[in-house]
Amino acid sequence: MKKNKIRWFPKPQKQDYPAAEAYLSLLMRPREARAFVRRLERARVVEFAAKDIFRASELPMLRSTDSHVERYRALIILKEPVPPLLLCRDPRHGKLIIADGYHRLCAVYSFDEDAMIPCQIA
Repeated sequence: MKKNKIRWFPKPQKQDYPAAEAYLSLLMRPREARAFVRRLERARVVEFAAKDIFRASELPMLRSTDSHVERYRALIILKEPVPPLLLCRDPRHGKLIIADGYHRLCAVYSFDEDAMIPCQIA
């Protein structure tokens, strides 16, 4: 099976940071969430394999019929760029938090579990 070449924006989009902060505010105090997002905004973009992000996050793979996953799959097929993921290390729980980009991760993984995904990580 031919793997789709996934195009990425060079950095997360402006709206990704408030989305990450909103999600992180559910897991931690708002002040801590804001501090994580500030660190994310300054972090350089690095790459991790899709399968490793899944393993570190311990999250389940969403079905390709999920409307958000479906939308990102369509963008990938149309060769439209998608934003990098925003990730946070949670050493207290030994997990990786996907602050923004879970649906993108699922879409990419459905094409290629070995795909290297650009991320900012704090």
